[in-house]
Amino acid sequence: MKILIAGDLVPTQSNIDLFNNADINTLLGEDLLSLWNNIDARIFNLEVPLTDKENFINKCGPNLISPTSTVNGIKALNPSLITLANNHILDQGEQGLISTQNVLNRNKLPFIGVGDNLTEASKTYILQQNGLKIGIYACAECEFSIATENTSGANPFNPLESLDHIYKLKDKCDYVIVLYHGGKEHYRYPTPYLQKVCRKIIQKGADLVVCQHSHCIGCFEKYQDSTILYGQGNFIFDYSDSEYWQTSLLIKIEINHVLNVEYIPVVKKKNVVRLAEGDKSEEILENFYLRSSNILQEDFIEKKYNKYAEKNIELYLRSFLGFGKWLSRIDRHLLKGYLLRHKYNKKKLLAIHNYIECEAHRELVIEGLRSKENNIG
Repeated sequence: MKILIAGDLVPTQSNIDLFNNADINTLLGEDLLSLWNNIDARIFNLEVPLTDKENFINKCGPNLISPTSTVNGIKALNPSLITLANNHILDQGEQGLISTQNVLNRNKLPFIGVGDNLTEASKTYILQQNGLKIGIYACAECEFSIATENTSGANPFNPLESLDHIYKLKDKCDYVIVLYHGGKEHYRYPTPYLQKVCRKIIQKGADLVVCQHSHCIGCFEKYQDSTILYGQGNFIFDYSDSEYWQTSLLIKIEINHVLNVEYIPVVKKKNVVRLAEGDKSEEILENFYLRSSNILQEDFIEKKYNKYAEKNIELYLRSFLGFGKWLSRIDRHLLKGYLLRHKYNKKKLLAIHNYIECEAHRELVIEGLRSKENNIG
């Protein structure tokens, strides 16, 4: 059995006509389309609600939306399964999610990772061929899209629940693939916590864990005869000209007594994608394998992430103070961080640290913030 897993797909203004007209020849190009069609099962993450009605939810970050007509191109890609467990699927509220589900159902496109409540959102999917069963589980880190016991949304990764879901799925299947929508955007390595999570998922029965969401190619590791990919990059998502968004990987899985994984480089060409060729393909894979070798070094992941966090923590601290874009720039460039140093002494930093790290404080802060947000409207 051959399976191809692609990353995040979002029809955007630059290629809506191609999706509306189901022009996958232009979207993928001849070589990539040939590869795409010569596969038993195709999976990708649809990271946008399909709806013709704007109903932006209150959140930080962009609210994505694509018209229902773009399902023409999505259907033409002939997906065997679409995953919806991501941080944007609720961007247009419950009506946007319902619209997406209705559109996919009308077009007989199977999907997982969302539901009217947690129970529905956590349902799995099993691909079958010649008696072989491949279980698929999709989950997302908690942002503004997550289902609850009584409200609709995406399936959250909750170690108290999700690990049991994976363990039970393995009992029904020969192999299990987990699509985990999480990790730090534009960071090409796993964080220490992400590595622990993915390794625990493997211990519970997964044969392959694919971390999406980061919008860039990361690295991989073999763990207990299974594979973890920390960052796949996008599939078709023309939103940014950042260098991180210019390349991605397709994951080709071939199962013949064992599960074999092959990485196929893809490049973004303006509003479409193509198979990477020649030197570019070699460069992408060379850097990918180099990073994968780096994380095998003792303490590499911890030290790398410590430097990354040290470099980026001031962004969060300024946000906590309510600094906007311009005030942050003034403080960084003109005042050389004076405002930040003036507002935060060691005692204040320790208090914030404790509020975030301690379970009891964190639970109260999150619940209190939700109440404040609802009262403000």
